[in-house]
Amino acid sequence: MRTEGDFIKVNEWLTPFSWFYGAAVRLRNQLFDFGILKSRAFDIPVIAVGNITVGGSGKTPHAEHLIRLLQDKVKVAILSRGYKRKTKGYVIADKDTTMSDIGDEPFQMKRKFPKVYVAVDKDRCRGIDNLTTDTATSDVDVILLDDAFQHRYVKPGINMLLVDYHRLITYDKLLPAGRLREPMKGKSRADIVIITKCPKDLKPMEFRVLTKTMSLYPYQDLYFTTLEYEALKPVFSSEKPNMSLDSIQQQNVLLLTGIASPKQMMLDLQPYNENIQSLAFSDHHNFKQKDIRRINDTFEAMASPKIIITTEKDAVRLEAVEGLSNEVKDSLYMLPVHIKFMLEQEEDFNSKIISYVLKNSRNSILVKGKDDNKPKDSHHSGDRPRTISFRNN
Repeated sequence: MRTEGDFIKVNEWLTPFSWFYGAAVRLRNQLFDFGILKSRAFDIPVIAVGNITVGGSGKTPHAEHLIRLLQDKVKVAILSRGYKRKTKGYVIADKDTTMSDIGDEPFQMKRKFPKVYVAVDKDRCRGIDNLTTDTATSDVDVILLDDAFQHRYVKPGINMLLVDYHRLITYDKLLPAGRLREPMKGKSRADIVIITKCPKDLKPMEFRVLTKTMSLYPYQDLYFTTLEYEALKPVFSSEKPNMSLDSIQQQNVLLLTGIASPKQMMLDLQPYNENIQSLAFSDHHNFKQKDIRRINDTFEAMASPKIIITTEKDAVRLEAVEGLSNEVKDSLYMLPVHIKFMLEQEEDFNSKIISYVLKNSRNSILVKGKDDNKPKDSHHSGDRPRTISFRNN
C-alpha cells in the first residue's frame, strides 16, 4: 500500500552540505522578512502557485484548474520563468511563438488556453509590469505566477503551496541530502496549502493525520487533490480518435516520460495494464538524436500490439524533434490530466479564489465605481500603492 512520503529518498551522507545550504536560504529569507530585501506588492490580483521541493508537485494541472475557473469571468495572464527556453528577458506568447521561445509548460498552457495571456520572464516584477502596462495586455485582471513560491521579490495576494502526498515536506530534508528548496518553516508564507496526488482511497483517519502532520496556522487553508486522467490523445494525428485507458489492457505499453516523478504515473496506469515498460528521462529533458534512436529501438523491439504513452509536457517537446520513426509517431499518445478535489472541497476552494479576484479586479462593481473617473491603467503598480491580500478578504 502506498503511504505518504513513500517516494522520498534522503542521502544522509550529504546532510552536512544541507546545513550550509540551509544557512544560506535562511539568511535570504530573513533579509526579506526584515525588509532589507524588498518584496513588491501589486495593485492587481496576483496568485502564486509553487512548492518548496525540487521536482513536480502538480503545478501545471493546478494552474490549469485556476485558468478554467477564471477565464470566463476575468482576463487571465500566466507568468512563468520559462525554464530551459532559448530566449532571454520578457516574452509574450502569440500564435507564432514556439516551444523554444517560452519553454514546454508555458507553451502547453498557451496551446490549451489560446485566449489567456502567457508570458515568461525570469524577473517576475518586470514581467508583471510589462503585462499591466503594454497596450496589448493592459486589460489583464489577474496574474497567475507559475512556480514562484521562492520568488519573494513579488508579494502575491494569494500564495499557494503544493505538497506532493508521496513526498511530504515533513519527512524530507534540505538539498542536497533531500529535495527541499528551503526549510519546512517556509510553508508559513502560504495562504493555501494543497496536498496533491493523493490516493483516491484515503480514509477519514488518514486525512486527519495529514492535517495534523502539516501543522498549519489558523490563517491557512488546507485542501486535498488527486489526479484524474482523461482519454489518450494521438500526438501526431488529429484525425485518429482518442482512446480510453481501458483500451490499453491487451497492449504492450511503453511509458515515455521526461518529468520529475514518473513513478506516480506508472502506478496510476498499472490497474489498466500491468505490462508497462518505462523509458524515463530527466525533467524538462531536451531530446537529442541519441535519445530519439533509443526511443525508436526500444519501441521496435517490443511485441505487438503496442502503444507509447507520454505526458502532455513531453508531447510538446517530442513534436518539435526530428527522427522519430513512423511507427513511433503512429503509436504515440499523450495522457491529459486534471485535478479533482477531495472531501467535497472544490466549491469552497473555487469560491475563495473567485471572491478574491473579483473583489480586487477591475471587473468588481466596487472597484469599477471607484475607478470610473480614473485613467484606464490606474490599477497598475505604482499608481495607487496598496496591497491586495487574500488574508484581508
